[in-house]
Amino acid sequence: SFAFPYLAKTSWAQTGPNQTLSHASFGGAGMAGSDLAQIKSHPKVRVQAIAEIDPVRRGQCEQRFKDVKVYADWREMLDREGKNLDCVNVSTPDHMHAAMGMSAMQMGLHLYGQKPLTHDVAESRVLAEYAKANRLVTQMGIQIHSSKQYRTAVQLVHDGVIGKIKEAHSFSGKRWGDSNPKPPGEDPIPEGLDWDAWIGPAPYTKYLKSYYHPGQWRKRLDYGTGTFGDMGCHIYDPTFKALGLTYPISLRSEGPKPNRDNWGFDAKIHYLFPSTPYSVGDTLPVTWYDGSAKPPQEVISLLEGKKLPGQGNDATSSRWNALPLSPKEVRGFENQGSRRLQSLARVRRCGLGERPHALRQLRLFGTSFRNRPLGRDRYSLPTRNPNLGCSQAIFQRELQSHCASEQKLPKGLGSQGIGLRHSVTGRGNEVLAHP
Repeated sequence: SFAFPYLAKTSWAQTGPNQTLSHASFGGAGMAGSDLAQIKSHPKVRVQAIAEIDPVRRGQCEQRFKDVKVYADWREMLDREGKNLDCVNVSTPDHMHAAMGMSAMQMGLHLYGQKPLTHDVAESRVLAEYAKANRLVTQMGIQIHSSKQYRTAVQLVHDGVIGKIKEAHSFSGKRWGDSNPKPPGEDPIPEGLDWDAWIGPAPYTKYLKSYYHPGQWRKRLDYGTGTFGDMGCHIYDPTFKALGLTYPISLRSEGPKPNRDNWGFDAKIHYLFPSTPYSVGDTLPVTWYDGSAKPPQEVISLLEGKKLPGQGNDATSSRWNALPLSPKEVRGFENQGSRRLQSLARVRRCGLGERPHALRQLRLFGTSFRNRPLGRDRYSLPTRNPNLGCSQAIFQRELQSHCASEQKLPKGLGSQGIGLRHSVTGRGNEVLAHP
């Protein structure tokens, strides 16, 4: 459980709009290293401290960020640096997100939390409630969420270009699970690694080389969130944004159950959502597949012979459409593949990290389409601004604005945790109903 003995300071009132923000990072390599590179590039942000528990990675951080204080223990970093900080990013294994994020927010620090926001749904709700009550600027990090392709695709759906949606299918070929039991025994803990601190709030377990750290923790029930928690945040992101989904009416998970220690894989998870302005019928089915599980052949066949990507989204819509684009708007899509303008099939496809083969396939991969052009250029892709083109930079910009005006964030900026209620739904075959 969480206790809130600390009344958060209002750092937005202490930092002027033209002042440099002092920032700290939980984690210094891997995803944290990527986040740091983009955050540090902002001219109004100074990275003041990094907490990295792995001794090898910690040494790499000290070489890469020579002007930054690097700590082994994140608690010591907060104790020593917290009073001089404005904001933090949490980019560590999933099981540490809630403890680190809440500890920072209780010091009044604004939070950029990498996906998945937390390990468990309950933790996400507690963090969201605390941030709202204390007027803290927050955002969950999802690569590509702020990309022009995502935003454009969502706007295409919102403008009715492909008609009303009948159903959606999301999938990932990754297999963050393990059907084998945990190996017996233990291995020597590497020198300089505080294994107890790495475990943090999770149940203690003996160290096994390469079984948890680095990277393999995603497969383990107590430390990661499996394929669904890892990739669902990415792949469901544009589905939620484009279709305006809320709480599901019910869900059913099929496939191998997790064992005592590890997540299962090859899951097929059926969601049933209430209808939205962008769907037809009283309900909207949304289905997730991972590992070897794939959408049914009748859906794949609508791709007209094109290969199903390794991961992405499919949707069936209510009608065929001709895209109402001017020649100028068409030129904006040239880097997306074919100029073919008609949506001849009911399925639109776009694989994560892949180029669509035709304009008509830009159907469900998108985000909030913030700062989009208006008028006839509404579907053209905005020119990338190095200060605004990534979600971390948008977080920093909004934080600057918040410091200046004390106004609420634009709709959508702080609500990206919506996909995280799926983090734990893969635990066995079950039926859940929202009241």
